[in-house]
Amino acid sequence: MIPVTLTVTNPEDSCVLVEALIPMMNDYQVFCFHGELGAGKTTYIKALCKEIAVESETSSPSFSIVNEYERKNKKTLFHFDLYRLNKQEELVDIGWYDYLNSNNLMLIEWPEMAGSLIPSDAVHVNITKSSDQSRIVTINPPS
Repeated sequence: MIPVTLTVTNPEDSCVLVEALIPMMNDYQVFCFHGELGAGKTTYIKALCKEIAVESETSSPSFSIVNEYERKNKKTLFHFDLYRLNKQEELVDIGWYDYLNSNNLMLIEWPEMAGSLIPSDAVHVNITKSSDQSRIVTINPPS
């Protein structure tokens, strides 16, 4: 697949990104969200969770590293926020490989903190703020 670039003019238009990502969730397990503070990573993940039927309220797992959500289809979704991660070993200590081997959907904010622990078949979503406060979002599926 080739990269897809979208323009999201405001948070209410997050459906544009959600509609592009949902079909990919049948083929990929790990989705990495890149962007500076305030780019909208958590906002887009919340919109995505709502659309794929996460049953509970979602929030950023900034202090817990990972939140686990059950979906209406009884599958689990793991939402990681690695911003406060000090070293990759912390991920291994909390069961990173178990999460990967669970075959459940994983949405990861600040994946660069995990370095080589991110699998090569992850989808990377790059979010860039524009001067007019819109967001340019590029979805890069694995090659």
